[in-house]
Amino acid sequence: MEQTILYFETPGRDNTDATLQAARRRAQELGITQVVVASSHGYTAKRTHAAFAGLDVRIIAVPISASFQDVGWTMTPAERQAIEELGIEVCMTLHALGDDVADAFGAVSPSRIVRETLYRFGQGMKVAVEVAIMAAEAGLLDTSREAIAIAGTDEGADTALVIKPACARKFKELQILEILAKPRRP
Repeated sequence: MEQTILYFETPGRDNTDATLQAARRRAQELGITQVVVASSHGYTAKRTHAAFAGLDVRIIAVPISASFQDVGWTMTPAERQAIEELGIEVCMTLHALGDDVADAFGAVSPSRIVRETLYRFGQGMKVAVEVAIMAAEAGLLDTSREAIAIAGTDEGADTALVIKPACARKFKELQILEILAKPRRP
């Protein structure tokens, strides 16, 4: 099999539409019907909804956890309502690969090792894997089927994966099957 990976010279929001088009194309080719997308305030979720219009695809948006409310990073009730009205499911929960109790005590946990390893590929890679785990944990992703996981660096989308999702306790069953898009440099 030969596939193309879309590499971006710089990370960030400007890559959103190209990333989503690559994800849509591959979802169609593979018959994937579940998409999970990181979206703190709804921009990327709305762009994903538009990009996948006309396809029978379930879209799950995963915003940053409520623990970041004090710094203004969390999705407001109005933002959540706006994307839910589009038919997008929202899953807000504990970060699967970060902000855990071990970090609070300065300990090194296995999730921190995984997180730091994925960061070597870029922020979007870590977040794409993380939102897939979070949605699986919430029972929103069918772990017996492949999914598209979409995330980015700071804002928008610059990373897309074909992934075989898994819950955290079955992390070794998670598979990154294909990298569709990512920044060349983190």
